[in-house]
Amino acid sequence: MKLVTAVIKPHKWEDVREALEAFGVTGMTVSEVSGYGRQKGHTEVYRGAEYDIALVPKIRIEIVVEDEDAADVVGIIVKTAQTGRIGDGKVWLSPIESVVRVRTGARDAEAL
Repeated sequence: MKLVTAVIKPHKWEDVREALEAFGVTGMTVSEVSGYGRQKGHTEVYRGAEYDIALVPKIRIEIVVEDEDAADVVGIIVKTAQTGRIGDGKVWLSPIESVVRVRTGARDAEAL
């Protein structure tokens, strides 16, 4: 099993969710997060005054999938979230040793 973690722009969230559901992803955890990359934030203008935004709002998606689905899920996220502009986000994979469903005690593939 793999943990797919993605950090994307908030306005792309609905497109990504719909694409993942169409693929067959049945569960995910989504969080509203803030952060910055190489740019260290950006500058905005509000009512004529320029100010720095140090932490940019993002959406973090976490999905546990079977090994054979991991590349497809990553591809769907990248294709759907991509705008071609700086700050589109990142996707990374982590190995999962074990998963336990709290309600039933089911383990690993049965817990998904």
